[in-house]
Amino acid sequence: MTNNNKFIAITGAGMLALALSGGVQAHGDVTPQAVDIQGLDALGEEWLDQNPYGEEYEKRDLAVEVGASAYNQNCARCHGLEGVSGGIAPDLRYLEPGIDGDEWFKYRVVNGAVRDGRVYMPKMADYLSQEALWAIRAWLETKYVQE
Repeated sequence: MTNNNKFIAITGAGMLALALSGGVQAHGDVTPQAVDIQGLDALGEEWLDQNPYGEEYEKRDLAVEVGASAYNQNCARCHGLEGVSGGIAPDLRYLEPGIDGDEWFKYRVVNGAVRDGRVYMPKMADYLSQEALWAIRAWLETKYVQE
């Protein structure tokens, strides 16, 4: 292949890649993934104010395991692996344990995060069950970092 042909091939491949990347959206346009909550106590439709899968929960290990999987599937792309944010979204390891953190967590997953009309986080409660979201919260508590 001549240098001219290589240039044309490389340029063509680059243009194709650029054209195909036009469909790629920001992190907010990702479809949440289903979470297997089998084995966790059912919580019903009405949102609880406090995490029922806290440290006293008899199946806490299961809740944490489900939460870890759910977080990795649905939250890590913005909030970071192991809850360590790279700056796109809040570092959830600093979310207070207990009722204070539960209130903020519930508010955010139910209402999402919208600023100036831009969706930074969808209303996750529209996509994931209360059980899945509280399991994520249970897992996050195992990652808590005090300042």
